[in-house]
Amino acid sequence: MEHSRFEVRFAGSGGQGIILAGLIFAEAATLEGYYVTNTQSYGPEARGGASRSDVVISDTPIDYPKTISPDILICLNQSSCDLYFKDLREDGILIVDPELIDQVPTERSIKIPFRKISSKIIGNGISANMVALGALIQITKKIPQRVVEKAIEKRAPKGTVERNIRAFRAGLREAKKVDLQSLPKRILEGEEEI
Repeated sequence: MEHSRFEVRFAGSGGQGIILAGLIFAEAATLEGYYVTNTQSYGPEARGGASRSDVVISDTPIDYPKTISPDILICLNQSSCDLYFKDLREDGILIVDPELIDQVPTERSIKIPFRKISSKIIGNGISANMVALGALIQITKKIPQRVVEKAIEKRAPKGTVERNIRAFRAGLREAKKVDLQSLPKRILEGEEEI
């Protein structure tokens, strides 16, 4: 792999499941054999404060555990987009929910209505984080679907596994519709499974 280190940041507000999405992505990357680090940051309020979960995966040992410049930034609210977009790698990709983010600061963005899809699939927007995770997995193809579903089974709160897997699969399906021609090749290295 030409660029072994791959960085992802999930960002939003407390209560949107940002930390869980990062934990599941990190768990799946570990199961797939990558070296992995996962760091989190959240504001003082349990719900509503700024929240982020950074995951670094690599084929080789990771010398610095925190994100330097994310390859992919997934934002679930405007304030996190405004705050963290400056950190995005120059050729990185921003993935947003256009219903939650009015001002998208770059053309290098993918817009997927995570909350709306979650509402349609499970009856409310609570699993928008898993829709976003599904989109990430489909777009990057770095980790197979079955491995991520194993990680969801391991990490999702008791009683939520089935709904989280349904939302995750909906994100996979929705991201299949995205035109990936303009995305950097290093982001798209991987095997398609679904």
